[in-house]
Parts: sequence; C-alpha cells; structure tokens
Amino acid sequence: PDISMKNPEGKTLSLYSLRGKYVLLDFWAGWCRPCRLENPYLVENYRKFKSRGFEIFQVSLDKERKQWVDAIEKDELGEWYHVSDLQFWQSAPARLYNISQIPANFLLNPKGEVIAINLRGETLGAKLAEIFM
Repeated sequence: PDISMKNPEGKTLSLYSLRGKYVLLDFWAGWCRPCRLENPYLVENYRKFKSRGFEIFQVSLDKERKQWVDAIEKDELGEWYHVSDLQFWQSAPARLYNISQIPANFLLNPKGEVIAINLRGETLGAKLAEIFM
C-alpha cells in the first residue's frame, strides 16, 4: 500500500513516487537503539547502490520531531526519503503494514512488490549485490 506523509520540512512524500526503483521501506525511530545500530548499514548500502536505482523510504515511529530530526542528522541519513506523522505506535503506516516491532523493513521491486522482509546488517548488502551485480 502507498504511504503518503510529510517529511521533516513539511513536504508530502509518497512511496508510490518511487515506483521503477528498488526501495527499502524501513520502519524505525530515533529512540530505538537497534534501529540506530542498523543505520550505518543503510548508509553504506545506499551510497553503494543509489546510482543503480536503489532508494530508501524511512518511516519514523517517533513522537517528538526533534528526536527524529536529530537522529537523521547524527546518523547521516539525510540523503534519502524520511516521513513521519509523529504518532508513535499509532502511526498510520505502521498499522497499515502490521508493524509490531522495529526495526522492520520491506525490500520492494520496481513494481512495488515485496521481495524480501527484514534484511538487517550484511544481509541487506548481500541481497542488493545479488540484484545489482
């Protein structure tokens, strides 16, 4: 399902706008230590594969804008798409995708179909290498 929400600057972004690319739909939060530990892998893989058609669409389950924005800056995540309704576990996309714990992610193919779930650490890089190499 599509996710259409505001980014930190207040601009509405849509998951569907990324059709035609491989997209990691990632649910996380600035307060979530396991999420923050995954972020270096996201940065590494994004920089490695973005020129080949890979994007990241991160949905934050934060409830405080400052904590969300500070985490984006500190973890150097600013290169890709970020959205949140700041509704914590009541976030509409989290309910839509049945998220009960984070980090959680879905790798979507260019048609928007889920091709992998919860790729963490080096498994994300291995899957992207399989796709793009």
